[in-house]
Amino acid sequence: MGYGAYVLKRVLLIVPILFGVSFISFGALELLPGGPVEAAFGTRANPELVEQLRQQYGLNRPFLVRYFDWLGDIVLNQDFGQTIRTERDVSTLLATSLPPTIWLAASGAFVSVVIGIPAGIVSAVNHYEPQDYLATFLAFLGLSIPNFFLGLVLILVFSLYVPIFPSSGFVSPLSDPAEGLKTLVLPAVTVGTAISAVVMRMMRSSLLEVFSEEYIRTARAKGLSRALVTNKHAVKNALIPTVTVVGLNFGYLLGGVVIVEQIFAIPGLGRLTLTAILTREYRVLQGSLLVIALLFALVNLATDLLYAYLDPRIKYD
Repeated sequence: MGYGAYVLKRVLLIVPILFGVSFISFGALELLPGGPVEAAFGTRANPELVEQLRQQYGLNRPFLVRYFDWLGDIVLNQDFGQTIRTERDVSTLLATSLPPTIWLAASGAFVSVVIGIPAGIVSAVNHYEPQDYLATFLAFLGLSIPNFFLGLVLILVFSLYVPIFPSSGFVSPLSDPAEGLKTLVLPAVTVGTAISAVVMRMMRSSLLEVFSEEYIRTARAKGLSRALVTNKHAVKNALIPTVTVVGLNFGYLLGGVVIVEQIFAIPGLGRLTLTAILTREYRVLQGSLLVIALLFALVNLATDLLYAYLDPRIKYD
């Protein structure tokens, strides 16, 4: 199987994954007590009004009919429906919430790479030396500090005591690059710190494994310097599994930054999902879950394709 066929196969695999996610998310919400109208207006709502709204939104139809209508509108018209309380267009809500989350996830992944890969290289090159112990200690520290606590500390230090960065809000770097980057620094460091620890540990272990390979020992036996052997021969091969870790964590960030978006008041997809849960807006919640699943599948696809491109030993089957 060639690379093109491998790409096509992986793209087609996304379809059943999204179908399964959409069916499970739609069905799981159906299992909750009460319907969307009762959940939105409470148990003291006028029964006649509830029935009228159920008919208006087609909620009195069978489950499978409603599911395939909902899925058909998304696939054919990119229409995720309307909210019941405010009658707002869910597609618009998702479209406006998606860019801040992507910016936050991308900047967090960037922070993790900038910190984690150099720290992992320094740790592996200086194995069992003070630099190694220091990097390992910082990695454990980064993993141990909860995101919400780190975010609050950063706000306290860099927004209140030393007011360099804003404590909340979001400005797109495309509309105002300077202000946009300022609003992203603290949230990106908050979400990127823990992942940088994971990246550092993966880079360290991969590089130590590469150092034990025969071709590395041969290069050293030829008299090549440690820096040349590390930079030219070892780091590239050690990066391959690290790329997978970064890709998986980037996908995780797209759906796992709810708390960080709440702390920094970023109007992203995680905050929209949390609000939908609290107000029980089923259409918003179903749409958010489907979009997050799609993004996660696309990131994993990109990671697998990059992995297959970097490592020629992988067979496309």
